[in-house]
Amino acid sequence: MNKVAVYRKEHFNAAHRLHNPAWTDQRNDEVFGLCNNPNYHGHNYDLVVKVVGEPDPATGYVIDLKILSDLVKEEVMERFDHKNLNLDTAEFANLNPTAENIAIVIYNLLRPRLDAKLELQVRLYETERNFVEYPV
Repeated sequence: MNKVAVYRKEHFNAAHRLHNPAWTDQRNDEVFGLCNNPNYHGHNYDLVVKVVGEPDPATGYVIDLKILSDLVKEEVMERFDHKNLNLDTAEFANLNPTAENIAIVIYNLLRPRLDAKLELQVRLYETERNFVEYPV
């Protein structure tokens, strides 16, 4: 097998608030600190989408990167860029928009649009030094 990993990197900006409505304000402040700001706060997210598979014998591609780029634009960028994740998106209406949950949501948006034979991994940088990967 000659598996190859290909990557698409994107950048989007979004605001969010980490908050559990089942908890008291005090508990939310203890757990989420400044990230629980009722006026929200923003991040400049970097997204890296990794697709792994064997290159097609006819094209040499694991996946056409233009197709992957368009897919990420449709499913992620148009949905989340310059949005308040808590208020403007259906995905986070009832889901705390932590980096972990955002990565899982992005994976679940992209996975059905890719050939089942391809492996997918999402890496999301919330800051330059804090990032998550799904699946691991």
